[in-house]
Amino acid sequence: MSADTVTEPPAAPGLVVRELHDLRALEGANALFEEIWGSSPGASPMGVEQMRALSHAGNYVAGAFDDGQLVGASVAFFAAPVGEALHSHVTGALPGRRAGLALKLHQREWALERGLRRITWTYDPLVRRNAHFNLTKLGGRPVEYLTSFYGPMDDVINGGDDTDRALVAWELNDAAAVAAAASRPVSVPVPDDAAIALSVRDGLPVVGRTDAATLLVQVPPDIEGLRRTDPGAAKAWRLAMRDVLGGLLADGARVTGFHDRSFYVVTRATTA
Repeated sequence: MSADTVTEPPAAPGLVVRELHDLRALEGANALFEEIWGSSPGASPMGVEQMRALSHAGNYVAGAFDDGQLVGASVAFFAAPVGEALHSHVTGALPGRRAGLALKLHQREWALERGLRRITWTYDPLVRRNAHFNLTKLGGRPVEYLTSFYGPMDDVINGGDDTDRALVAWELNDAAAVAAAASRPVSVPVPDDAAIALSVRDGLPVVGRTDAATLLVQVPPDIEGLRRTDPGAAKAWRLAMRDVLGGLLADGARVTGFHDRSFYVVTRATTA
């Protein structure tokens, strides 16, 4: 597949993905990012100049088109270890088009063609749909919890909240990633003795036990809405997720899946 191959992934019939190089296409991607993030003009999460430089230097800048309309875009750059990894900095897509999945599958093929074996990116671990997408539909796994990674951000999506992020590692040849690329997402079984480490009660987080071998960490139903209607509750969720999921990852636990579109499945590290 050449660098400019147009793809039509089975997950998104009629949708085409191609790399973006010229200024007009990059300006369209910038405008789309501003629309999705609710940014003011000139405050896009990835500007035209940066995309132009990254594209010219051979990095990944691509757009998804539905009947000629740009409905999604993604920007990624080569990362350490050199020759092994790509870091996907920003991917945005309009809802209802399956453009996000099409972009990630295109990005995976692009990376494999260049001999890479891993793609990483960050996401807000409090956003349910993103957790489900990253873990269940793609087969990625959070490997690190990053506290206030970008500092406060006042766009529509982040709402001034601390920008805690989970770093996802997508091992491109792992069974979960291969199955996802074939539209066969792998579900993760949850043992009967799994314990609830974090749950929702009356919209607020409730911390449970964290000493079981398998733990379930619940995500609030709509953190973005909560930031608008009850900032105090949203802040409580941020701190609880930081303490529970962040603490478990720091202690060597592994996130193995996302259950019932609601819970991180976490396996604690065993000691000899």
